[in-house]
Amino acid sequence: MSNVPSVVRTGSLPPAAGSTEGIQRFTAFEDDASWVGTARTAAGSISGWHVHPGHDTYALVLSGTLRIESGTGGRTVTDAEPGDFMKIPKGLTHREGNPSDVEADIVVIRVGTGPLVVNLDGPDAPA
Repeated sequence: MSNVPSVVRTGSLPPAAGSTEGIQRFTAFEDDASWVGTARTAAGSISGWHVHPGHDTYALVLSGTLRIESGTGGRTVTDAEPGDFMKIPKGLTHREGNPSDVEADIVVIRVGTGPLVVNLDGPDAPA
């Protein structure tokens, strides 16, 4: 363990492993128990269905809107706008959208273990 702070410049964030259609993810830091990075979704877009099986996800919206569709048939809709924080519980099948007219830029922190993301065929598909 280092006793010196680490800095990762925004322009040098590598793409995150485990992509989901419609979301660009970039990794700043990761270890056995956490992942920190950014996510971007285009204006008016929606991602594929997925789950973070063993990770609680915490998000801070910097621009655009973070829309999470979840629940039976994907009918539960939760929106967060710039300045808002959102928690997505581990194991929640969902997809991310951005109904705004500007790109969504989001800071994401995941805490937990196991795979970061598992892509699914729909809101009610088994993980």
